[in-house]
Amino acid sequence: MSVSRPRVALLAVFVALLATGGAYSLWNDKSGTGAAQAQNAPSAPSVDVAPALGKTIIDWQDYSGRLEAIDRVDIRPLVSGTLTAVHFKDGSLVNKGDRLFTIDPRPYAAEVNRAAAQLAAARARVAFTASEFARGKRLLAENAIAKRDFESKRNDANEASANLQAAEAALDAAKLNLGYTEIVAPVAGRVSRAEITEGNVVAAGASSVPLTTLVSVSQMYASFDVDEQAYLKYVSPARVTGASVPVQLGLANEDGYSREGVVQSVDNRINTTSGTIRVRAVFNNTDGQLVPGMYARIRLGGTEPHQAVLIEERAIGTDQDKRFVLVVDDQGRTAYRQVSLGASQGKLRVVTSGLQPGERIVVNGLQRVRPGETVAPNLVSMDTSPSSPPIAATGSTTAPAVKPATVPASTSEMAATPAAATTPASAAPAKPKTTASLN
Repeated sequence: MSVSRPRVALLAVFVALLATGGAYSLWNDKSGTGAAQAQNAPSAPSVDVAPALGKTIIDWQDYSGRLEAIDRVDIRPLVSGTLTAVHFKDGSLVNKGDRLFTIDPRPYAAEVNRAAAQLAAARARVAFTASEFARGKRLLAENAIAKRDFESKRNDANEASANLQAAEAALDAAKLNLGYTEIVAPVAGRVSRAEITEGNVVAAGASSVPLTTLVSVSQMYASFDVDEQAYLKYVSPARVTGASVPVQLGLANEDGYSREGVVQSVDNRINTTSGTIRVRAVFNNTDGQLVPGMYARIRLGGTEPHQAVLIEERAIGTDQDKRFVLVVDDQGRTAYRQVSLGASQGKLRVVTSGLQPGERIVVNGLQRVRPGETVAPNLVSMDTSPSSPPIAATGSTTAPAVKPATVPASTSEMAATPAAATTPASAAPAKPKTTASLN
């Protein structure tokens, strides 16, 4: 059976159309799948990146301490009697020699008068016995007096001289007790409240109740405990060479260290229980803000100024017993870098090894990335907060944020999507968007 030529040509055209449609459908499916994969590909995580700082620093060690007054005196009466006056206001500043209390002086003034009268009698007795002894000498030379009488006159003269010395000492003691009735400040400083008021009887002695307390305020001690390693590294070499160890002090309401002082003394032994040694530094207190017993933050310095690498604490990661940072190269790829840390410098931390100044590290978003991943670096300054705006830099590799594509919730929604939605952009021109105007 033969087939006519028109029928063969029609069949060839039909086969060509089928082949063309299949190829177009296959190309359309592949293009749509590639576009969907491109839209659904995860974007590079955005992290804050900052270059490591290189600065000249001094190594400081931070400690906690308490302030102590250089002079602290418990004011106690040295004579007994009735308290007749209090000459200060509670908590006021006093100078050395200012009157604080007065004890009734009348009994002690009477004792001074009595001692003075006894001294006058002793002097008269000395004058009489001295003249009698001189007369006895002349009579003895003429053999007109017995040897015994002469010895008696000499003994009376010596006894009178001794009694005169006793009378003078009694008068001095009476005057001293009279002076003790006026209690004055032994040092300059700030006085506490009066523990005993006027009209009360006070007793003398070390076991008596203090009338008040007085502390010096011009300078203040700060005592703190230094660990053995810091002592061997900083304090001990300075004691051997005679160099002064710089010390800084900051109060609880201060962020920094507002006062500078020097180490005044170091204890003679290390506490075997705590492994520390007691150190005491002295600070000037010209403004009077330092109060004994106050908490103080102490910084002890022990090295010459030197170059160091500084980074923020939040940029440091922990890997078991190791510390690391993530370094970002010019292509935005992260790399694991183990570092050794030193002391803190304010809000920054010293890196002793493992990092060079200027190397960019991740300072915010360390938990979102892993070594070897590509990130979108956002360049910030090392000493700014996370909310600070990025710093413009030449050659920045900051990548634009990619908006994630919307993925259909189920395969049925994918099946319901019109075929036109999978058509490439070049095949289907975009329809202009109409904006409605609200009047």
